[in-house]
Amino acid sequence: MKTKRIVITGGPGSGKTALIKYLEKEGYPVLHEISRDVILEAQEDGIEQLFLENPILFSEKLLEGRLKQFHEAKNCEAPILFFDRGMPDVTAYMDFVDTHYPNNFSETCLENRYDEIFVLPPWEEIYEQDNERYESFEQAEKIFDFLKKGYENYGYKIHDVPAGSIKDRVVFIINKLENIL
Repeated sequence: MKTKRIVITGGPGSGKTALIKYLEKEGYPVLHEISRDVILEAQEDGIEQLFLENPILFSEKLLEGRLKQFHEAKNCEAPILFFDRGMPDVTAYMDFVDTHYPNNFSETCLENRYDEIFVLPPWEEIYEQDNERYESFEQAEKIFDFLKKGYENYGYKIHDVPAGSIKDRVVFIINKLENIL
């Protein structure tokens, strides 16, 4: 049995991480977002905002980490594995900041395919900025648009997850997966 790789993505502050934690609490295997780890590692090295100061290096680290996660799915014995963001998020963010990136970024995204993509829209009522989330809500809305377009450009069909309680969102995702897998 091949494990289905399911990406949960969305702009900053869309409730994505809370949803992933809920899925994990419910017993689903998940692979967590790694960008905060990359940010904190850079801050320990004296670089306050690595993405802003060196977006290519930051994005290389993210792509490398997400590719590693993608390959870790081969060791998963569950039928479904959830990812908190996928590799196309990297190029979507680069497109958002209008920064050219090496061709191997896109090649990596094209060669390593996820099975389903769920996108959470911006949700102003739950949006909060913090030390690692520096984007305004308006920027989060634009990032959401770039994420959708980015995944679609790689040939993915996007499933929009409606706003609502975490439980309602999880029910939506699980029901959708039962109908398509």
